[in-house]
Amino acid sequence: MSHDLDLIFAALADPTRRQILAMLLEDDMAVSDVAEPFEMSLAAISKHLAILAGAGLISQDKRGRLKWCQLEPDALREAAVWMQGFGQVEPINLDAFERFLEAELSPGKSAEAVPGEAPDDWLEPATPAEGGATGEERGERGG
Repeated sequence: MSHDLDLIFAALADPTRRQILAMLLEDDMAVSDVAEPFEMSLAAISKHLAILAGAGLISQDKRGRLKWCQLEPDALREAAVWMQGFGQVEPINLDAFERFLEAELSPGKSAEAVPGEAPDDWLEPATPAEGGATGEERGERGG
């Protein structure tokens, strides 16, 4: 299983290959049509296609004199299942957590000094209206 995931993620690591996959979402394409928008040789595109095929993300077949590429819709399932495990982690409200720590670490004060800032509040993302930075504003990537 992990070998397959390694191949899939290695194939997805390259922006050219991700763009090829996006193109194949629309429809099957001949190799020459896949190569057209890129400023690289047909041989270079063929290497990218071989990596995608090796990872099981696309299949290729010959139709007449042309080689066609087709997206394999179930190919990302294993990777998606693996990544879903990370989606179960609740986002942390860093602003609420910071206020809680300040209250806890201040001499003579307790967490009660900050109303509504119980540890459970850390799990609720701050909204920009509350003065909290969103993940994007802190430079975090979505996913």
